Amino acid sequence: MIRTEEMLLNVGPQHPSTHGVFRLVVKIDGEIIKEATPVIGYLHRGTEKLAEDLQYTQIIPYTDRLDYLAAMTNNYVLCHAVETMMGIEIPERAEYLRVIVMELGRVASHLVWWGTYLLDIGATSPFLYAFREREMIINMLNELSGARLTFNYMRVGGVKWDAPEGWIEKVRDFIPYMREQLKGYHQLVTGNEIFLNRVKGIGAYTKEDAINFSLSGANLRCTGVKWDLRKNEPYSIYDRFDFDVPIRNDGDAWSRYHCRMEEIVESLKILEQAVEQFPQEGPILARVPKIIKAPKGEAFVRIESPRGEIGCYIASDGKKEPYRLKFRRPSFYNLQILPKLLKGENMANLIAILGAIDIVLGEVDG
Repeated sequence: MIRTEEMLLNVGPQHPSTHGVFRLVVKIDGEIIKEATPVIGYLHRGTEKLAEDLQYTQIIPYTDRLDYLAAMTNNYVLCHAVETMMGIEIPERAEYLRVIVMELGRVASHLVWWGTYLLDIGATSPFLYAFREREMIINMLNELSGARLTFNYMRVGGVKWDAPEGWIEKVRDFIPYMREQLKGYHQLVTGNEIFLNRVKGIGAYTKEDAINFSLSGANLRCTGVKWDLRKNEPYSIYDRFDFDVPIRNDGDAWSRYHCRMEEIVESLKILEQAVEQFPQEGPILARVPKIIKAPKGEAFVRIESPRGEIGCYIASDGKKEPYRLKFRRPSFYNLQILPKLLKGENMANLIAILGAIDIVLGEVDG
C-alpha cells in the first residue's frame, strides 16, 4: 500500500503564469489537487474609495489601471455612466472613434491572452507573433492618445483627441493584415496535437455553473450562452454593425480558446464597418460644463469588455465628485470558479486552467 502525505504548495504571488500578482495556496496529495485557495489583494489600490475625492474627469486615469490590457473599455464605462446621468448626447464622430479604439483594444487584449496562454503551456513562438501584431495596435493607439498602455483617452461627452491625418487608413490597412496572421496562428497552434491534449476537456463546467458563478465574456459563451452586451443590450453605436457572437458548448479550456479567437474575427468585422462609416468631419466632444457635476441620483451601466461584463455604478449628491462609485469587474467574478475547477485535477493542469480564464489582477483587486 502506497502511503502519501498532503502538502501545501504556494503558486505565486510572484510568478509569470499567474498573470499578475496572484497567490494560489494549493493542497496536493501526490500530483492531485485536493483544495485550491486564491489569495488576492496584492494590487488593491482603493480606486473606488479614492474616486470619492476626485472630479469625474480625474477618475478616468484610474480606470486605465484596472484592466490595463483593455484600458479603453474601462475609460468608456465610467464616461458612459456619467453621460447617462447627465443625459449627454455624444457627437457621431466621437462615437465612431470610441468604438474603433475599444475594438482595437479587444483584439490587442485577446492577442496578449493567446500569446501568454501558449507560453504558459510551453510554446514560445506564439508569444512573439502575438506581441508583433499587438505592437502595431499599440502604435496606432499611441499615435491617437499619446500613450501605449494607460491611454486616458475618453472624456465625458466624447474623446480627448481627434484622429490624426492618415490614422483611419492605418486601421483600414491593419484589418486584412490581421486576418492573414490569424490563419497562421491556427496553422501553428489550433490543430497542434500537443496543444489539443493539453486543453481539450480541461477545466470544464456547465452552463448552470457559469450562470451561478456570474461568469461573463468567453467564460460564459463557452458553455453555449449567446450573451454579449454589444448585441443583447447595444450601447454607443454597436447596433449599426453586423457581427456575430461566437459560442461553444463544451465549457472547457478548448472552447474558451475558440471563443476568443473567433471574437478577434468579429472585432475585425466591426472595425471594417466602422472605418467605412467613419464621418469625414464633425465635433469629437459634446458641449459639457467645464466642471462636470452629475445630478442627484444614481445610475448603473454595463458594457462588454474583452474579459466580460464590466459595470459602473455611480451615486451622486449633485457635487463635482461622486458620492459613491463601484465597478463590476469581470475578472473578479470569473476567478471565483477556479477552486471548483481545480479540485481533483492533476497539478500539471493548474496553469492551463487558470490561463484559460484570462484574468487581469489589476481588475481583480481594484
